[in-house]
Amino acid sequence: MPKYYEYKVCGYYLYYTSHCVIEAMHVHASDKKLTEKGSAKFFVKRNGETIVEKTGRLSEREVRIIQEFIKDNYKEMYLKWAEKSEKGFYGDKN
Repeated sequence: MPKYYEYKVCGYYLYYTSHCVIEAMHVHASDKKLTEKGSAKFFVKRNGETIVEKTGRLSEREVRIIQEFIKDNYKEMYLKWAEKSEKGFYGDKN
């Protein structure tokens, strides 16, 4: 699973899976196994704001912290996403 960063944010890895690049840019957050089961999923908009599709096991506080991290780093994260996907940000027409 490609990780956006090798370190954890708020105790969670931020990543995407090779089969999910057919969707708009998004970020999964998981603490142990890098699978979609039990992970949170954040769709990323062009301005760095996120839409939370599911919270997984994250608390409201953890969701907020990860949303803030994504907002601060989404441009860099998008460069990694674009290496594997032709899909753009959430809400863009592709």
